Amino acid sequence: MTGALAIAEDVAAVVVVDVLSFTTAVSVVLDGGGRVWPCPWDDDERATALALQHDAVLAVGRSRARAAGGVSLSPVSLRAASPQRLVLPSPNGSRLCAELAGRAPVVVAACLRNAAAVARWLTDLAGGVDSASVAVVAAGERWPDGSLRPAVEDVWGAGAVVDRLVALGWTGLSQEARAARAASSATQDDVGSALLECSSGAELVAAGHRGDVLVAAEPDTSDRVPVLRDGCLSAG
Repeated sequence: MTGALAIAEDVAAVVVVDVLSFTTAVSVVLDGGGRVWPCPWDDDERATALALQHDAVLAVGRSRARAAGGVSLSPVSLRAASPQRLVLPSPNGSRLCAELAGRAPVVVAACLRNAAAVARWLTDLAGGVDSASVAVVAAGERWPDGSLRPAVEDVWGAGAVVDRLVALGWTGLSQEARAARAASSATQDDVGSALLECSSGAELVAAGHRGDVLVAAEPDTSDRVPVLRDGCLSAG
């Protein structure tokens, strides 16, 4: 969070990557024609107010949604329900998007599913390659005490966006971008297995959400680019 906010005003766009599961969930909602309002995970009052203000469905925790039949951060539940207006809190990606609103010139939500589409959109935004700077932020996870837990799946997602930008002719990569791209390239032969076996994926599988990991492992299957406008992520 601190790093993203520190660079937000110095770049043309900030790309937020939270593969398991916020930005993957957002891509699924947009594939169904919907829109998403991001919100911090621990601000129930704000989330409820957003849902009322925009006549939107409020996503709840996975376990609560499973028991009550509602929607959550689970891409599988969102694909089945296809909500058109959704308030989607999360501890990482959603919080980042909400905090970056009004601070970064442009905020985009990316994942493995839409990496190529995001790269094309950014190239169009810049009016060509290398005419603008872009920050690609791996959101990470949280330990129970609230501290940041690095998440390799977000590095892979960020690296996938960087790789697609390079394929379009972008140069001038930072060393961090080069490292993320190399890490992502190492998973390309079987990204599904990589996601299932990483710490975050294994946790979801153990909790009965293997399907959510598999949805995240659908590289370049979505052409929808979630762009934050007036606090809402909608197709760019």
